[in-house]
Amino acid sequence: MARRSLTAVVLSLITVLGFALPAHAVTLEQKLAALSQFSQPTSASATAWRAAWQNQAAWADYAFDWSTDLCSSSPDQPLGFDFRMSCRRHDFGYRNYKDVNQFPANKSRIDDAFYFDMKQVCAKYSGVSKSTCNGLAWTYYQAVKEFGDLNVTEEQIQEVQRQAELQAQNAENVDA
Repeated sequence: MARRSLTAVVLSLITVLGFALPAHAVTLEQKLAALSQFSQPTSASATAWRAAWQNQAAWADYAFDWSTDLCSSSPDQPLGFDFRMSCRRHDFGYRNYKDVNQFPANKSRIDDAFYFDMKQVCAKYSGVSKSTCNGLAWTYYQAVKEFGDLNVTEEQIQEVQRQAELQAQNAENVDA
């Protein structure tokens, strides 16, 4: 009888301790592999990141920083083109690679993924709208490549729109 009681106590203790132990610790290599998967300039990577972003709790063991300021001080939806998700993934890459001291080696790829994402937004448009969107995407991309953050002014956005309209008019004149 005492043996059963002792066994029951030990099993209870194991059960309690099992639930009290911390979750499986993610190694740096595992975290870097996930970051790499989420920061490629491809549709598969963008899709994987979006799924993870929508289910952040599933990635809790990785201690990712999901915070964002969207497009920083630049408009998140310049001229109505919605770059918010592109900016979220970009912030995710910057913040998490900085957290593991791997940012300089990965910055270029994160920026390229940002440009890829914005071009995916622009692909939904045609004509002058698509040219304008692509011009804005290029401007945002150049800003992050050069300065590591988004700081595009409203005047720069208007200039991109003006240039895209001129290019579209010139293309129409050539075709006519």
